Amino acid sequence: MNYEAAVQDTWRHSKGEAGEKSALLRELVRYATLAPSSHNTQCWKFRIEEAAVSILPDLARRCPAVDPDDHHLFVSLGCAAENLIQAALAHGLMGHAGFDATGGNALRVSLERTRAVASNLFQAIPERQTTRGEYDGKPLSRQELELLEKAGSGNGVRLIFLTERAAMENVLEYVVQGNTTQMNDRAFVEELKTWIRFSGDEAVRTGDGLYSASSGNPSLPPWLGNLLFDFFFTPKNENDKYAKHVRSSAGIAVFVADQASPVRWLEVGRSYERFALQSAALGIRNAFLNQPVEVPALRPQFASFLGIGERRPDLVVRFGRGPKLPASLRRPLQAVLV
Repeated sequence: MNYEAAVQDTWRHSKGEAGEKSALLRELVRYATLAPSSHNTQCWKFRIEEAAVSILPDLARRCPAVDPDDHHLFVSLGCAAENLIQAALAHGLMGHAGFDATGGNALRVSLERTRAVASNLFQAIPERQTTRGEYDGKPLSRQELELLEKAGSGNGVRLIFLTERAAMENVLEYVVQGNTTQMNDRAFVEELKTWIRFSGDEAVRTGDGLYSASSGNPSLPPWLGNLLFDFFFTPKNENDKYAKHVRSSAGIAVFVADQASPVRWLEVGRSYERFALQSAALGIRNAFLNQPVEVPALRPQFASFLGIGERRPDLVVRFGRGPKLPASLRRPLQAVLV
């Protein structure tokens, strides 16, 4: 199918009743795959059991240059788990997540019958997007910020909001430092480039990666996109883009867990996904600014700026209102089921 048809087939609610139990569980996995992941690697596998779904890391889709300790990988699994739990509740199943460090670091979501509740977060799953463009720069209301904070707080995870312009400029300085460091790292640049899909046809063929139009860039034949990438992807151009992104945002949210461990990173992912779904339900966009937490030498300085002591800042997210951009795609279910 072409890109437009693939988007419609991917970003949708169920087309009808899921039917028998096995079909329902497969549909819950489909909802889980609509979660975000670092570079849209979709670094997960799903194992359907009698009354549970286990989510396992797909280590073949690691990003060792940007994510050497698999922090983002486990955050991505947490995002998928939250989507699955929200979708399960909408279909009359209560999900309970538990981490199994001895079973391949799987996150097992056990399911039991309950009253079906289709929450606003569930309804927003097909609308959620990591929107890598400029926003309108207008502030959010106190009520909206309170809803986002409630959604984004979790078990051992707190949310720090920065909405004052001076504080946001400070974050921008860390983003620029981190981005400059990363762009001078050949391994980082080459890894990122392998996950960029320069054309709609390429995005459909792979079903993963960062479609260039989703970042506000033109859709191009891969040979031309690769050529222009090397020419235009420079520290100055990217830093100028991030300055526009930060200054057009309503604020910045930083997710901080009380421990640095896979089990907490999963909770960070669940918390972020609730934040992202609540944002989508309110018509608010969001996107990552993770350079300050991805560059190890910069991370302690950023933590000091935030006043969180020796705790590790996990995610940096800007938010605000703005237009949607072309959507990313997902691989078919048979590619992620084990």
